[in-house]
Amino acid sequence: MKTESVKANADIEISARDSKQSDPALDSLEVDIAVHDVERRGSAKPDGITRENLGSPGHHGGRGEPRHELVILAKDPGIREELTRLFETADCKVLAFDRSAEAIEAVRSGADLLLLDATANGAAIPEILASMRNVPAAERIPIIFLVGEQGAERAAALDLGADDVISPSWDGDELLARVRVQLLKQRAEQRLRERVRVAEEGQEIARTAFEALAVTEKMTSDAYSHARHLKIGVTAVFAAVIVMIGAYFLFVRSARHQTKNLHAAIAQLGGDAQGRHDLVNRARELHQKRGATPVAAQIGELQKQANDLKSRIPVVERDSTEIAILQKQLANTNARLKRIEGNANAVEHVIASDERSVCLLHVSVGFRETESGRWLRYAGLDPQGEPIHDHDDLPSVTVEGNGQEVQIDIFATGFLAGPQGRVVTNRHVAEPWWDQLGSVRLEGFQPEVSAIHAYFPGDPRAFHAQVLDISKDTDLATIRVDLQDLRPPVLAINSSNGAAVPGEPVILMGYATGLDAILARADEASVQKIADASGGDVSRMLDELARRNLIRPIVTQGHIEDVLPDKILFDAQTTSGGSGGPLFDQEGKVIGVTYAVLRGFAGPSFGIPIRFSQLLLSSSRP
Repeated sequence: MKTESVKANADIEISARDSKQSDPALDSLEVDIAVHDVERRGSAKPDGITRENLGSPGHHGGRGEPRHELVILAKDPGIREELTRLFETADCKVLAFDRSAEAIEAVRSGADLLLLDATANGAAIPEILASMRNVPAAERIPIIFLVGEQGAERAAALDLGADDVISPSWDGDELLARVRVQLLKQRAEQRLRERVRVAEEGQEIARTAFEALAVTEKMTSDAYSHARHLKIGVTAVFAAVIVMIGAYFLFVRSARHQTKNLHAAIAQLGGDAQGRHDLVNRARELHQKRGATPVAAQIGELQKQANDLKSRIPVVERDSTEIAILQKQLANTNARLKRIEGNANAVEHVIASDERSVCLLHVSVGFRETESGRWLRYAGLDPQGEPIHDHDDLPSVTVEGNGQEVQIDIFATGFLAGPQGRVVTNRHVAEPWWDQLGSVRLEGFQPEVSAIHAYFPGDPRAFHAQVLDISKDTDLATIRVDLQDLRPPVLAINSSNGAAVPGEPVILMGYATGLDAILARADEASVQKIADASGGDVSRMLDELARRNLIRPIVTQGHIEDVLPDKILFDAQTTSGGSGGPLFDQEGKVIGVTYAVLRGFAGPSFGIPIRFSQLLLSSSRP
């Protein structure tokens, strides 16, 4: 599911750069970079990021050396002043801001590193990272988060996309060292990209060499009548052959590297599929965590948080600020708990009347070769039905033959909002490559939706669906589902400008965590039977779950935290898989569509006002 700064993904997070496979063609390059950095740090002339000019107070770089530009985003003026003073003594140019828009503009202007106080900017972090990701000049700069002391906060910051994290009780020397490490990594990546550029230029030289060889052959044929011309022609042929051999070597090396990257990316795409071998364990864990209905579980979690805050207040050190923070958190938790308990009846009413119209969407994405239009396939399968691996232990793929197509499975939510089976969902569900697969780079291949199936609660069938309309302005799309004889009710919609009001209760439906949460509804023995019978095939597994009436949406409730012109922020819990889920008011009318969450049921969640879907729903397309 797509996430604001997290990654929203409709249920899959893929990144070819995370591959741990080693490429012999790059080993020497990595060693060269490492040796160069060691020599540079020991040199009398620092290269712009050594300890002499980043980490040793009072030092100034040599004449003509560029100063590193650091951007600090922190709402606390004390933190900004302290960090600015630390880095300025290390001869860095520091730009400190308390507003995210100003910090983003500074990053776009060519800053070297961003230090972000996540403790005060939590809600704005997804917007900040999304803005940076859309600017080529800023998408690769390192980001260090200043987070709380808890391990969970540090882990959440890393999930959001931080390159490093540090707690509020940071030490100056440690922070300078962490910044120095990030800048060294950035410089190494820049050098690697430069080497790649040189290799691409080598390919162009090879093409020129082949053209020169053709010209030389013509010269050779004409030289038979003149000895002098013959000598020149023979010499030219030998020279061209030498150039051709060198160019061929570069081409083979580049082609091998490209093929290995393709195989590594496929291995990443297959990571989720390989995880299905552990279906029983994953279903057991989720089943144990659920224990009660979603609403009851949510109330239990809030009660647990309240008790934890109560126990921490008496033992906290004599720090009035920290005590005040804990007391405020406790008051907010108790208030939210009271509101949710009071709205339980409204939730049950919405479940009873609208659950049948909220469907699970299974989107299968394949990859076509750009030049030939052929599908990318596995070269073969072993006796266990798994893809055959090459000598680097990566799946072997090809566009030849009739092997199994390489596909990834995406799970999301949709709901019936118009006549003739019109279902509303997100654009990043209908076009996964628009956002979720942005980190996957299969050079020479284009991702393409090969099939969409919808599953409605209480019906054992998989209904065929196809994309109808896609918004170019918001993360919304409509698809048409062939409902056959099924007649679920069309959900009521409140598309007025005042439909969402801060502080008002809301109810959310969706298939959060996708297939795992559905399997968690079954007992362990049933999950084992389903896994064995399907052989890991997702479509067969979903068909069996639908037959057993286990496909039903998860329902949570919360309150609207804020309303912006193009989005609604709310605290009803959800996670990946909930993309496209309807957001209801107390009257059971849809006021928004979920499109982004923070991972692991951690708010806030983000929705698009339902009024933005009206143009799609009113389309005259058949």
